[in-house]
Amino acid sequence: MKIERRTVGTVEVCSPQDALVDELSERFGHTLRECLAGPNPRVVVGMKDVGYMDSAALEDLVAVAHDFHERGAQLKLANVTPTCREIFELTGLSGQFQFFESVDAAVRSYL
Repeated sequence: MKIERRTVGTVEVCSPQDALVDELSERFGHTLRECLAGPNPRVVVGMKDVGYMDSAALEDLVAVAHDFHERGAQLKLANVTPTCREIFELTGLSGQFQFFESVDAAVRSYL
């Protein structure tokens, strides 16, 4: 289980490489909180390889998004798979995030 993390300009792009369940979910939440600790948190979550996420991962994403909001920042999601998008919609949590068709579009939104 891997989390790809790269910097594009001034934006951190974090991309889990598998379903967000169990220990990957915990590690991913920790990774996002590390990004938030920086002086100017600009983070895009690339989700093209996330076919599914469990309730713990969803709760953690919501908590991290809240932490970003408290700092005046916003967590942006890109390439969200249809299954994960449906999870956000069915739980009524889609309004807490900005969704983008691609990582590049999400990164450009910070400009």
